[in-house]
Amino acid sequence: MRCGMKVARLVCLGAMIGSTGCFSLGRTPPPQKHFVLGADGGSRDATVPPVSFDITIGVRRLKLASYLASPFMVVRRGPNQVDFAEFHRWGEPLEAGINRVVAGALLARGFREVAVAPWPARARYDYVIQLDVVRFEGMAPDDPDSAEGGVLLLATWEIARQLDGSVLVRGTTDYQRPGWSVGDYPALVTLLDDGLGVLADDLAVALAGLPPREPSTPPPSRPTHRTRAAPPAG
Repeated sequence: MRCGMKVARLVCLGAMIGSTGCFSLGRTPPPQKHFVLGADGGSRDATVPPVSFDITIGVRRLKLASYLASPFMVVRRGPNQVDFAEFHRWGEPLEAGINRVVAGALLARGFREVAVAPWPARARYDYVIQLDVVRFEGMAPDDPDSAEGGVLLLATWEIARQLDGSVLVRGTTDYQRPGWSVGDYPALVTLLDDGLGVLADDLAVALAGLPPREPSTPPPSRPTHRTRAAPPAG
C-alpha cells in the first residue's frame, strides 16, 4: 500500500514538471542587440563641402586600443572604469566598421577612389592613411543615478605616400560631445557616427592641402597636429 502511494506521488510530480516545462531559477536575460556604424553612408553633418579630387587613397588596417577590440559596446565611468554592454554589441569587428565608414565618407567628399585594406598586392594609391583609434565609447557620469552622458572619439592618424612611405601629415582628431542619455545605445551609435564624420573632415582637409603628385620629387614634410571638438549639443 505504501509503495503504491509513493508511485502515485512520483507520477503526480512528473505531471507537474511536464505541465510547467522546467523550473526557472532567474529571469530570462534580455535579447542581444547588434549595431553597425554608417547608416547614413558616412556623410552625416559633413563640414567639408564635396568637391572633386583626382586622388586615390588606401586606408590601411586600423589600429585599435585593445579594450575596444571586443564585440561589446563600451561605456566609460570616470577615468579608469569601463563597462562592457553584454547585450548591446557591434554587428561586425569594430575596426572593420570604422574603416568602412571613414572610406565611404572620403568618397562622399569627392575623392576619386578610396580602398580599404586588404587590397590587391599590386594596387597603387597616391596616398595611404593609417588610423589609430584610442577611444571610441560612451561616457557616463560617476553618479549611477544620473543619465546625462556623452561620447568620445580620440584618434591619431598619418597620411603617407605609398610610393616611398614618406609621412606627409600627422594629426589628431579629438571629438567630445555631451547629450547622450546613458543606456540609449542606438543614440550612442548615431553620435559615434557623427564623430567619424568629423574624423573624415579632418582627413579630407589634410589631403586637399597636400602638394601635387610629383613622383620624381619628394614633397616636403608637413607635420601638423589638429584637434577637433564638436560644439555642445542643443
